[in-house]
Amino acid sequence: MTGFDFSPLFRSTVGFDRINRLMESARSPENDSAYPPYNIEKTDDNHYRITVAVAGFGEDDLDVTVKDNSLLISGKIKQNEEEGAKRQVLHRGIAGRAFRLNFALADAVIVHGAKLENGLLHVALERVVPEEAKPRKIAINGDGQGRIVEGKAA
Repeated sequence: MTGFDFSPLFRSTVGFDRINRLMESARSPENDSAYPPYNIEKTDDNHYRITVAVAGFGEDDLDVTVKDNSLLISGKIKQNEEEGAKRQVLHRGIAGRAFRLNFALADAVIVHGAKLENGLLHVALERVVPEEAKPRKIAINGDGQGRIVEGKAA
C-alpha cells in the first residue's frame, strides 16, 4: 500500500487547508517529472537558492511567478518561424521542451529575484521571521509582572 489517507488528521482541525493541499499535491503523479533538473540549496540559516538547469532557454523563454505562497517556474522556447525554416537539427540532445515547476513556499519565505547564468536559472529566496515569532527571554520575578529581558533570538 503506497497511499496514505490524511482525512482523519483534518477532521478536527481548522485552518490547515494549505497543509492538506500540500500533502495531496505531493502524492499526485504530475509532480514526478524530473525535467528540468533542479537543486534546492540552503546557503545559510535564512537564505535559500533554487537552481534550475535551463540549457537552450533565454530570458524571454522563462517565467518566474510568485502567487499565494507558491513559486512557479515555467519555460517555453519561442521559435522564430523564419529561423526554424532555415535550421535543420540533425541531432537533438538539448531537450528544450516546455516545463512547469511548482514550489510551495512557507509563509515567511520571500523571493528576492532570479538570474540566468551559463544555462542555469538561480532564484534567491529568504526566510524572514517576524519579530513576534522570534523567541524572547522573559524575566521571572515574584511580583507577577513578567517583563521581556531580551528581544533577540535565544
